[in-house]
Amino acid sequence: MRRILLSAALAAVTAVTLTGLAAAPAGAVTGRGGWEPSPTPAFDLPAGSRCDFPVHMEPVVDEVQRRVLEYAPDGTTVRRAAFRGALVLRLTNTATGASYDADAGGRALVDYRADNSQTWHAHGPILLGVGPDGGNLPRDLYTVDGVYTLDISATGYRTLSIERGSAEPLCAKIG
Repeated sequence: MRRILLSAALAAVTAVTLTGLAAAPAGAVTGRGGWEPSPTPAFDLPAGSRCDFPVHMEPVVDEVQRRVLEYAPDGTTVRRAAFRGALVLRLTNTATGASYDADAGGRALVDYRADNSQTWHAHGPILLGVGPDGGNLPRDLYTVDGVYTLDISATGYRTLSIERGSAEPLCAKIG
């Protein structure tokens, strides 16, 4: 389930200004293409994983695009990518039918490491899920907005560092 939420969250991040990027490390292969669609799948979260109740999430607007900026020396593993585009995710409490549309149309530059950890340098709203003892925020679904960095360890632990902005919990909006 963590990978599903992470995949959706990755798709949820959007555009980045590509000026001033650091040079690629030795042996790295720079990106070979332009922007491509990065659709966000619908998915379900069981009760207790993020909210006290089960949640269904699905895109109602999904114009997310990804541009690979750097590959590992093998030429296929992505090391750095930028994301952009409008994304609105409908969060539905499947026990009651209550729903909320969350704007997740921010932009991000994401660095992927060989140990499966990653760092997001982001601006604007994204949707972030934090499980029990899964980050420096309590268990919940959040709209994170502003200028911030999100570090996701190889184990999935999320550390959010907000330079300017906020993290709004969403479970209460549909609880």
